[in-house]
Amino acid sequence: MSRSAAGLAELLVAHGTPEKAARLYFAACRGGPQTASELARLAGIHRVEAYRLIQSLVDDRLLDPTGSRPRRFAAIPPARLLDRYISATSERLRALERDRERILADWEAGRDVLDENDPRKFAVLEGREVIRRFLRKKLGSAQREILVSATDRWLPLMLDAGLDRSLREASERGVKVRLVTRIRPTNLAEAKLLAARVTLRHAAVPVTTRTVVFDRTGALVFVSGESGLGRAPEEQVALWSAEPKFVDLTRDYHQRLWSTAERAEARIVELEEPSSAFLPVVSGHEAASFQRLKEITKLGMRASGVRELRLDLPELIGTVARQLGREIAGELEGATPLEVARNLSRYYATHTMGKMAIDREHPLSLRVTGCFACTPDSPEIGRELCPRLIRSVLETRLGEVWAVSKPDPTQHARRGCVFNATPT
Repeated sequence: MSRSAAGLAELLVAHGTPEKAARLYFAACRGGPQTASELARLAGIHRVEAYRLIQSLVDDRLLDPTGSRPRRFAAIPPARLLDRYISATSERLRALERDRERILADWEAGRDVLDENDPRKFAVLEGREVIRRFLRKKLGSAQREILVSATDRWLPLMLDAGLDRSLREASERGVKVRLVTRIRPTNLAEAKLLAARVTLRHAAVPVTTRTVVFDRTGALVFVSGESGLGRAPEEQVALWSAEPKFVDLTRDYHQRLWSTAERAEARIVELEEPSSAFLPVVSGHEAASFQRLKEITKLGMRASGVRELRLDLPELIGTVARQLGREIAGELEGATPLEVARNLSRYYATHTMGKMAIDREHPLSLRVTGCFACTPDSPEIGRELCPRLIRSVLETRLGEVWAVSKPDPTQHARRGCVFNATPT
């Protein structure tokens, strides 16, 4: 082989082309399209072996077969070959750059895993993200059982870290998953999600230590709290060991909690009394209630994987209107529709809700101008809110079902909002 081809030959060999096959490629480059016998003779390779190597060059797209009988083989130009190698190498470099953090994270998560040949008895995992990845890996490889003792505040963090999905997948593989924790109003939503995926119990006593046992062969124990003994999340620390005595002690701790715990379903029913289903909105403190609504929405989206929710605004307005109507009706008097309408008109005026006039007594027709709900930005809210509010007032005071029409938006500017109310 000439010195001019040495560099290209090294590239071929480096990319998996055998040295003899490289000689065949160079023979095709020099002599143009040739038969397999001619290439074997020029390269000094036995014909039978040359046939096999030529086929591998065709498979690797270094030789292009042409014709039929006899079939000839043409080499792709060296410039095209170099461009192909450059493109492949660039793609590998880009992939390596993309995967850099994941590769390092996998190394960090797995480097402290003990096996039977490791002389160490314990390994320390540092940092919340390292611990999370380690747990997901171990949950994914468990075969028989996973025993989890979770403190109150760990349940939301488990969902944030995606550990609930790993537990569910393990359960679907047939792994026995037992989770014991204290179920409180603050973690009720998370407990309900987990109860649908694993066997969950409510601990009779506080759970003070977070532990996970895998297949009786290894155990992880957190030695820092949810908020961290350190000053930042990365200072979280957990201890992992496959030492039999350590695993037995951890299993015993879980068993003591589990044996006195009650079924999660019973605890959830206990907490979900009708009063706890309300979301109170208190004047001057509205932000806290709507923040809770935001948290519930985010939790549901995270658990289900949904990226967008469309709330039914008329349904939400209806809920507000019904409750407002019941509250207003409690402050009114009147035993007939006309008496209730007159008192409601006074209520509107005294509470700066707008001006309500009685257009017609039979059937009852009410006209509202300057309505508090018909803001310039959202006049459609008033057209939904007011008829439902009026209906709620009439039904609460008079004890029968009423139908209240929506106003005609084309007449709003001239006449205001006109509502026709009839008993059904």
